[in-house]
Amino acid sequence: MRHTLSTLLMFVLLLPALSCSGQNGEKETEVLLETTAGDIRIRLFNDTPIHRDNFVKNVQAGKYDGVLFHRVIRNFMIQTGDPNTRPGHEAELEAANNGTAEPSPTIEAEILFPKYFHKRGMVAAAREGDDVNPEKASDAHQFYIVTGKFQNEQALLGVELARKDARVQQVYRQKMMARAAELDALRRARETTKLSNVLEDLLDEARMEVDQLPRSLFEYTTEQQRAYRSVGGAPWLDGEYTIFGEVVEGMKIVLDIEKVKTDDNDKPVKEVRIVKASVK
Repeated sequence: MRHTLSTLLMFVLLLPALSCSGQNGEKETEVLLETTAGDIRIRLFNDTPIHRDNFVKNVQAGKYDGVLFHRVIRNFMIQTGDPNTRPGHEAELEAANNGTAEPSPTIEAEILFPKYFHKRGMVAAAREGDDVNPEKASDAHQFYIVTGKFQNEQALLGVELARKDARVQQVYRQKMMARAAELDALRRARETTKLSNVLEDLLDEARMEVDQLPRSLFEYTTEQQRAYRSVGGAPWLDGEYTIFGEVVEGMKIVLDIEKVKTDDNDKPVKEVRIVKASVK
C-alpha cells in the first residue's frame, strides 16, 4: 500500500511519542545526556528493571560524566559508557586495551523481543559475544544508541530466515548433546550410515519443534516492518541484546555524532564526550 508523503511524515514524527507512556501508566525515568555535540534525552523502560536501576546508579555515581563516544559506525550505532575513557583514567583504559584489566562487570540479560526491537533511537546494552557469553549478559556500563538504516522487505525477510535458522541450529545442538554418547559410539564403530541417519532425524525434529514456536519470535509484525522501512534500524541485532530505553529528544544530535570522522577502530578522530549525565 502506498502512503502519501504527509502520512509518512506524520508517522515518523509520532513514532517516538506513541511509546512514551509507561506500562500501566507508571512513570518512566528519564536521563539527560549533555554531550559536546548537544543534549540527548532518553527514557528508561520499567519492564527492564535491572538495566534501568543499573543505569540510574551509574548516572548518579558520575560514571558517565566525561566518557567518550568511543565506537561510532555510520548507518549502525553510536556507543559510549566506558568509565575508563573518562579524563584521568588513562591507566585503566590502557590496562583494558592490553587485556590486563579485570573483566568488565555484567548484569543479567532482559531481552524482550519482539516487544522491543532495534529501530532507530533505541538504547541497548553492549555485551561480549556468544562464544564467551552464551547467556547474553550485558556490560554493566557500556551502551549504544541505534541509528541503523532503512530496511526493505527483502532485507527483513533475510533477517527473519536467519533468525529462524539460528534457532533450529540451537535446538539441533541441544539434541546432539543429549545423545552424545550414542553418537560417539557410532563414530567409534564407523557406522557412518547410521550416524548420518540419526543426525538427519535430529535435524528434522529440531525443524519441527521450531515450526511450533510462535511466529512472532521470527517474523516481524506489520508495525515493526513499517518502523524499519520508515525510520530504519538494525534488525539483525533483535533478540540478541537487551534494549532498555529510547531517545525521546535529541535524535538529531545522535545522527550528528554518527557522522563524525572515525579512525580504523571506529573511534572518532575528534573527541565527542558526555559532559554530564543526570536523572530527570
